[in-house]
Amino acid sequence: MELELTNPMVYAVPCFVAFILMEIVHWKKRGPNDTYNLKDLKASSIIALGTAILGPLAKITYITWLFVTVYEVFNPMVNGVRMNIFGYQSFGYEWYFWVLCQLGDDITFYWFHRLSHTIRFFWAAHIPHHSSEYFNYGTGIRISWFTLVNKPFFYIWLMAIGFHVEMVIICLAIETIYQFQLHTKLVPKLGVLEKILVTHTQHQVHHGKNIEYLDKNHGGILSIWDRLFGSFREYDEKIKIEYGILNKELSFNPIQIITHEYQSIWEDVKSSKNLTEAFKYVFGPPGWSPDGSRKTARELQNELKLEQVKTTSN
Repeated sequence: MELELTNPMVYAVPCFVAFILMEIVHWKKRGPNDTYNLKDLKASSIIALGTAILGPLAKITYITWLFVTVYEVFNPMVNGVRMNIFGYQSFGYEWYFWVLCQLGDDITFYWFHRLSHTIRFFWAAHIPHHSSEYFNYGTGIRISWFTLVNKPFFYIWLMAIGFHVEMVIICLAIETIYQFQLHTKLVPKLGVLEKILVTHTQHQVHHGKNIEYLDKNHGGILSIWDRLFGSFREYDEKIKIEYGILNKELSFNPIQIITHEYQSIWEDVKSSKNLTEAFKYVFGPPGWSPDGSRKTARELQNELKLEQVKTTSN
């Protein structure tokens, strides 16, 4: 099976650079601010360059192979027609299949993203994206190299049910482009669109390390998944958002940013007393510890609610 498509990311990358430059110019004109830091931007740029180099290599060596293999196994040719093994003709390129594929991509991104916050092994790959204490377009390009390894496996079900590989790859690119443009503080709330779309203020909440904002707003394009599955949090102008990672010092070393959580996992596994502890250190929620010396996001939020209740009652 030969793929004939131009990935939208080919055209998007120069646009990403242009958006970053325009945002820098804007904030410089406004005088001193806490939106950009040169060392932080340099770290993000190096990580993004690595992704730009490794991304095409990963697609050539195994992502395309994985997607094509799944598609062909589940959609064999029968008398010159692709028939899905579940008993219907594989999907074509009609507009409504594009819409369905984008919806399938979006709900997949939601669960991939949510699990990347709630399972430590996946969090180790995702954490570089949250490691910056600055929220800007530069942060939007800080994508971990290890995400290239685990993310594709979440999407193979789309090929398995009959969507063309080309459609899935293009829908993935659209999702990535939409996600990038969310990383700015220049866009205010968008009124009624907030009810449907993931917006810039909602994504600021997602990047906040404020306890009440942890593990919220995982959606890619549509905010309906967060609302449906209980992970939505409204942006509150009264709360000053602090960006970055809880209990982690800011680092400008790209390699350290990419690998530090894997190092932490390894140290925890070595200190574990049994296999159950070792397993939970790897696949439990970030912050889990057997003695409660560290807290997960849910535990911290429960403690905060109790404190708020006590304060209100007093």
